[in-house]
Amino acid sequence: MTISQEILKEIKQYDTIMIHRHQSPDPDALGSQGGLGEILKASFPKKSIYLVGGPVNDLDYLVTMDDVSDEMYQDALVIVTDTANAPRISGEQYYLGKKLIKIDHHPDDEPYGDLSWVNTQASSTSELIYDFYEENKENLVMTDNAARLLYAGIIGDTGRFLYPGTTSHTLWVASQLLTYDFDAARLSRYMDEVDEKISRLSGYIYENMVSDENGAAMVLLTQDALKEFDVVDSETPAIIPLPGKIRGILSWAIFVEQPEGFFRVRLRSKGPVINGIAKRHHGGGHPLASGANAKDMDEVEEIFEEIKTIVSEYKIS
Repeated sequence: MTISQEILKEIKQYDTIMIHRHQSPDPDALGSQGGLGEILKASFPKKSIYLVGGPVNDLDYLVTMDDVSDEMYQDALVIVTDTANAPRISGEQYYLGKKLIKIDHHPDDEPYGDLSWVNTQASSTSELIYDFYEENKENLVMTDNAARLLYAGIIGDTGRFLYPGTTSHTLWVASQLLTYDFDAARLSRYMDEVDEKISRLSGYIYENMVSDENGAAMVLLTQDALKEFDVVDSETPAIIPLPGKIRGILSWAIFVEQPEGFFRVRLRSKGPVINGIAKRHHGGGHPLASGANAKDMDEVEEIFEEIKTIVSEYKIS
């Protein structure tokens, strides 16, 4: 029995299923969570299936969360998608269920759950959810909305198929999803659009980026800068790829100052592996896309120096 078949076996045994994802969700978190929820609702209409987590911010065009109580977790199965470690799970009630299943594509550095399916070769957890459907489709139903959500998750985590995590299997899965009835071009355009204030912030990113001769770069977004553009941290993901659009930039970090004084760090790379840096600074993630935290400007500088080092060594090799 494969892991996806084991997961389906567990799903069949529960009347109530709670599906969680990570905090500060991106399209893959919501796509995998919502896509799985849609599939299970269509496949098992007598079961009670809920999507759980905090605010989805400007991604509410994808899916919204259900209101749940602690009591609803009694004898429930909890499934967490796209979440590498337990502290990042959105919705602290996740531990109240009877059994916990993890489905993810991030490195499994901090395992959790009674049953875990982690495939780091997958472009996204949304791709994994389609694989779950494909392997068990004699027992499962795909819907147009599930396909829309999974497609959004895939194009979100692959940067519209630009990132190295895109494989031939990824493209095959996307092609299968496109056979369902949703407007993929419209969805992709909508995901690519930004508010005017974010476009103005983009200019600030380019004007204030610091880089070295080897292709290491950083941008510091202070609270003053965020206030100047009337932007909050949850609205900044759209600017993360911008330094990478510049020819010659290999790896970069965007440091976003939080109201409490520390900095959230978004690390990206075109080649040098940066998740080791993230792990050393209270974070983690993929080899070329990770997140971390810096307690002050000294740690900001320390992280940038580490990026400079791995970029210089990468260019030498």
